[in-house]
Amino acid sequence: MTTTNETATPNLLEQIQGKLDTLNKSERKVAEAILRDPTAATRYSIAALARAADVSEPTVNRFCRGFSTSGFPDFKIQLAQSIATGTPYVSQNVRPDDDVATFSDKIVLSTIASLDKARQVLNPVALGAAIDYLIQAKQINFFGMGGSAPVALDAQHKFFRFNIPVIAYDDALMQRMVAAGSHTGDVIVVISYTGRTRELVDIAEAARSNGATVIGITAPDSPLSHACTVALEVTAPEDTEVYMPMTSRIIHLMIIDILATGVTLKRGADFQSHLKKIKDSLKPTRFSAE
Repeated sequence: MTTTNETATPNLLEQIQGKLDTLNKSERKVAEAILRDPTAATRYSIAALARAADVSEPTVNRFCRGFSTSGFPDFKIQLAQSIATGTPYVSQNVRPDDDVATFSDKIVLSTIASLDKARQVLNPVALGAAIDYLIQAKQINFFGMGGSAPVALDAQHKFFRFNIPVIAYDDALMQRMVAAGSHTGDVIVVISYTGRTRELVDIAEAARSNGATVIGITAPDSPLSHACTVALEVTAPEDTEVYMPMTSRIIHLMIIDILATGVTLKRGADFQSHLKKIKDSLKPTRFSAE
């Protein structure tokens, strides 16, 4: 049975960001005016917001009603609530005319916001189940393609310390063969931002049919999520029009850290000496600090 998390309701700022690509030109101008400075938008009159967006007041009102509000006053109340309970800088987009200080700040703040959003929706029951499977595994394989491949490699780097055979694969043919040769006691962790890569879904289903446990780190309610024994579901908004996917990779690395920490804690205090031995082996390779 797949273990999933409940889907959190997006706050108003997140809803606006999510609908940007579906808005018409005038309504998008309203959305962008709000997202540039959400706090200031809560103080605008409808006329002031219309001027800031360079649109008509009826356009602003129509935009507000598109987000299940009764009109502009109700919209401002919900906007203020989303700022109070969420992270107002979640929606900052990099623009072609941004200088280095501006776009670097936007990227850092957006990453922080995305990490916080992932924190809010992570399911501790699913995490606990995944940790239990990992600690009992006879061997662990991490699968990732494209941007997820470095995450799989990082996972291998962390999990080799646990005296469990572990390896990362980024080649679909190797992944398919490993899945075909898997059996009960094997754990395969499949990492995919979209969860819609047909090859990975087929591989996950093949591994499960052979008795392996499949843990997915992927998007909520995705085909891969449904194919896994346990799904660790997170949403990571990416602006791939401007830069290569990064936020999703950082969120997935965070989940790998959570799983590795969970396995370490489950191993107990006696296991700490083993980890210290591995860490101490690196001392001769470094210059001493002055």
